[in-house]
Formats: sequence, structure tokens, C-alpha cells
Amino acid sequence: MAMKIRLARGGSKKRPYYSIVAADSRMPRDGRFIEKLGTYAPLLPKDSEDRVKMDTDRVQYWLNQGAQPTDRVARMLEAAGLKEKAERSNPKKGEPGKAAKERAEKKAARSAAPAEEAPADEAAEETAE
Repeated sequence: MAMKIRLARGGSKKRPYYSIVAADSRMPRDGRFIEKLGTYAPLLPKDSEDRVKMDTDRVQYWLNQGAQPTDRVARMLEAAGLKEKAERSNPKKGEPGKAAKERAEKKAARSAAPAEEAPADEAAEETAE
């Protein structure tokens, strides 16, 4: 059985509240789970202690049993010190977006146009002297 430690959504519309659960990966997101390990309230401030609560002993037990945390839960576990910080690969992180690229091209075109005219003006001034 492929076990996952993941978030199960609760709460009402536009007021999310998540349970951190250990579940079979084949079960629905909000469906049957084996054990509730904690809670996550994303509407609370990031520095609030009540934002993420989890039973660290049970989480460690499930990790030792081979349960794989989802990406979001893995970040929570890293913050709690239960898991090593994984290096993430985001090759497009430093690359500017489409609009920024267009602005840069326009700016380069504008700065290149006066630079081309300037040497011609300087040459005309030199011949006039």
C-alpha cells in the first residue's frame, strides 16, 4: 500500500482549513484516511503557532514506515525540523517574464537608436571644423 502524508481540505467556501493526514495514495483527497496527524490553518498569520500543528511522534512513525509526504507537507516538515531540507530545482526562477522581456527589448532598441545617430553627428561636427 502506497502511503502518503498529505493535506485533506475542510472548512467552508473561501475559508480553507486542512487536516494533515496519513492516507493511502489511491483514496480521494478529502476521503478516507488512516490517521489524522495535525492541522493547517492558512488564514492565520505566518508567525502564529496555531497555523501548523502536528503530532511529531506520529509523523516520524509514518515516515519510518515509508510514507511519502506531498510537496507542501514536506515544506512543513522541513520547517519543523523533521525532514532534511531538500534542494529544489526551479530553472525559470531567475528568468524575467514575457512582459519584462518585451520592456527590455524596447529599452534596448531606444538606447541603440540614439547611439547610432550620435557617431554620425560627431563625424559631421568634425568635418565642419
